[in-house]
Amino acid sequence: MASSSVDSLAPLNSAHAGDQNVLQKHASFFDRNKDGFIYPWETYQGMRAIGSGIFISLAAAIFVNTGLSRKTTGKFSLLFPIEIKNIQKGKHGSDTDTYDDEGRFVPSKFEEIFKKHAHTNPNALTSKELQEMLKANREPKDLNGWFAAFVEWKVLFNLAKDKNGLLQKDKIRGVYDGTVFEQLEEERNSKKKKKAASM
Repeated sequence: MASSSVDSLAPLNSAHAGDQNVLQKHASFFDRNKDGFIYPWETYQGMRAIGSGIFISLAAAIFVNTGLSRKTTGKFSLLFPIEIKNIQKGKHGSDTDTYDDEGRFVPSKFEEIFKKHAHTNPNALTSKELQEMLKANREPKDLNGWFAAFVEWKVLFNLAKDKNGLLQKDKIRGVYDGTVFEQLEEERNSKKKKKAASM
């Protein structure tokens, strides 16, 4: 792996990101009112904003918030908020380890995704290669981690793959700091405006 490739990814963890680590930036997209907490309705709104259907968005709101609320807030609440400043406490197993335990981006782990699994195109993953990666990352008896990783990556693939059915490296990188969510929302809003203008 070339050091220049790793160095180009370093800005994700740099001071320009403000007080948030990369995992917090990733989660912040779903904090629709920017109060530091993500409630189930905000998860739903965020999923819809990036183009997920009603069912997937509703399922995400239920599973993500019930799964992460207590881990990130340290207490039970019927509102199931996720506290962004503690989001790293909700990190699941069977993942790529591209986030470390403090929520920081690990460039070498990111590059490893492509070094190990990008057989067709060195800067993208096919659906089959994605499946291979998910299988390789499975930790024994970690059913929750397997399920979480499968759902996250499959939803991402369906929303962000290109016209050739490839999930490009820049899109995957953008997931880690949340910028791809903003791009998907902008693209969706642009399509809505064009559709409205043509009526």
